[in-house]
Amino acid sequence: MSESIQKTVGIVGLGLIGGSLGLELRRLGYRVLGVSRRPQTCERAIALGVADQAEIELGTLSEADIIFVCTPLNWIETIIGQLLPDLRPTTVVTDVGSVKNPIVEAIAPLWENFVGGHPMAGTAEQGIEAAQWGLFQDAPYVLTPLPSTPTTAVEQVKEIVQALGSRLYCCDPQHHDRAVAWISHLPLWVSASLIEACLQEEEPTVLQLAQSLASSGFRDTSRVGGGNPELGEMIARYNGGELLRSLYTYRQVLDQVIAQVEQQNWEQLVHLLQRTESARPAFVEPGVGPRESP
Repeated sequence: MSESIQKTVGIVGLGLIGGSLGLELRRLGYRVLGVSRRPQTCERAIALGVADQAEIELGTLSEADIIFVCTPLNWIETIIGQLLPDLRPTTVVTDVGSVKNPIVEAIAPLWENFVGGHPMAGTAEQGIEAAQWGLFQDAPYVLTPLPSTPTTAVEQVKEIVQALGSRLYCCDPQHHDRAVAWISHLPLWVSASLIEACLQEEEPTVLQLAQSLASSGFRDTSRVGGGNPELGEMIARYNGGELLRSLYTYRQVLDQVIAQVEQQNWEQLVHLLQRTESARPAFVEPGVGPRESP
């Protein structure tokens, strides 16, 4: 990006996502203004190269062309409401929340140039120190504009998403929430439930042995259940309807498996495993599943 057309990007929330976004955008030639509620985080953001300038006041972002709100879900609506009085009419606002429909419903009537967004990237680490290069590379990044969202606003966010090297998808907010309930929110609670179930082992020697023997299979299956408790709560609170829908279906499948084991119906169990073996690549291999044109 040439200096003459340099755009200014604002980032509210300088944790893993906001910090990593700042690193990448500065590398791409954007001027980055950061906001965090903690002065020490602002200082670290500048020291780490996450932002050109970082302050605790939202008014710092009044000159931004695009603003990314990278706060927990329960703060997004409040933060954007506080931002709006200081913004220019052309400023584009987007968020990175993992639930979209309630956020879009709340913000779109207040700000025409709002584009819901969800980068599906992350690590087990949190905070500004966890910011890293390449976090968004080849990761799905979903935008959920409404039919009324100005094309110019959507295109500006798309430009950044594509520059990050992410795989861009556009969809309806409700479809997003239903889809991520299956592949993100359900796994989190299934994973947490697995750990909780293991803790129900009544024999201490057996529990200790299980903990000692756990290796890659248990680590992979339990990883998301051992993460940020606040995130799990926000997912259940903001996407509860779709989460319950997926949990009920999952429970039905588990009941079927239990019944087949009780009945020693090995043929049906093998058939299920064959079906899941062939179905898995569409979920985990980039490019195998359907992709909406950007």
